[in-house]
Amino acid sequence: MNVLFFLKPKREVAYLKDDYTLRQAIEKMERSGFTAIPMINRKGEYVGTLTEGDLLWAIKERYNMNLRDAEEISVQAVPRRMCFDPISVNADMEDIVSKAMNQNFVPVVDDKRVFIGIITRKDIIEFCYEGYKKYKSSQTAVGKSSQMGAGKRNWEAVRI
Repeated sequence: MNVLFFLKPKREVAYLKDDYTLRQAIEKMERSGFTAIPMINRKGEYVGTLTEGDLLWAIKERYNMNLRDAEEISVQAVPRRMCFDPISVNADMEDIVSKAMNQNFVPVVDDKRVFIGIITRKDIIEFCYEGYKKYKSSQTAVGKSSQMGAGKRNWEAVRI
């Protein structure tokens, strides 16, 4: 299965630039409604993911401030507690699923590490669910046929 099948392109994704201020990051996160947002540098390369938790912990532990003070702090100064490693555009399904088990989305980069988009856990689950429904419907057909001597098919054999 090709990574691009699942890709939500960069133009449809909320993301931060690594030279944004803390205030800009907070406002972008608030407007987007997401709790985690990919961050890229000016070259477009993926440099990490910033979460609400990262922002809250940074404000609590490092800065005693109001929102106006947040205009002076670079988002790069916010430590990230989790590492959201990106996958290559050439990654296989196993890589996608293993990353998505622990993250709401998986950042995708090209061969030059330029951020090109994300794959959401929801899209992966929907794809698997559709495969499962096809499998169940084929089992119903096989079940009817097996009464006439037809063979059975394993769920593990269904290619995702």
